[in-house]
Amino acid sequence: MKKHTTKGSVLDDLGFDAAETENLKIRAALMRAIEAELKHRKLTQTAAAELLEISQPRVSDLMRGKIHLFTIDCLVTILMQLGKPVRLIIDDRIAA
Repeated sequence: MKKHTTKGSVLDDLGFDAAETENLKIRAALMRAIEAELKHRKLTQTAAAELLEISQPRVSDLMRGKIHLFTIDCLVTILMQLGKPVRLIIDDRIAA
């Protein structure tokens, strides 16, 4: 068996370019925050869909982690509808 050393996250290891990797990491973090809030509120998918003004299948896609179906913009909008403002921090450090 060949030993594999990770680069830090599975997204880093999949071979995407740096920009796509960062985009995926941001979308994944936003999706986790939405899922956590919906679970915290103990909402059914139907109730969540009504609250967020989206379809129940769309909520299902979100809860099942179908990251390719959601843009950062869409996920930020959903978080805002949940009363969870999103803040952005840009890291100005230069990689060595």
